[in-house]
Amino acid sequence: MDKILINGLTIYGYHGVNEDEKTKGQPFVLDITAYADLAAACRSDNVNDTISYAQIIKKIKIVFNDRKFDLIEALAQYLCNVLFAEFDRLVHVDLRVTKPRAPILADFDSVAVEISRSRK
Repeated sequence: MDKILINGLTIYGYHGVNEDEKTKGQPFVLDITAYADLAAACRSDNVNDTISYAQIIKKIKIVFNDRKFDLIEALAQYLCNVLFAEFDRLVHVDLRVTKPRAPILADFDSVAVEISRSRK
């Protein structure tokens, strides 16, 4: 299966268990792998025959803060659901949500959740 990859998409959001995370917010980093049959786009060289990565980014940015989630697991699932609803050609998606500044008293680079979902 062909893939469209979006790596390091940074969006400021208001998700987390702690109240400060919901009010002050923090940056989140998304890595998205969208699976689809891209053969028609390869032949036609026409954006209408693919899933536009620009449109994926636009949609994610629009809905990212529609709701406030305690868990990045629930946020990731919500974003996958949105992508399946928006893009008919999408067959499968791997989505990683990373919190580089999670409020944990420890020395670490980031925490993340990655989910893998297929169209039903």
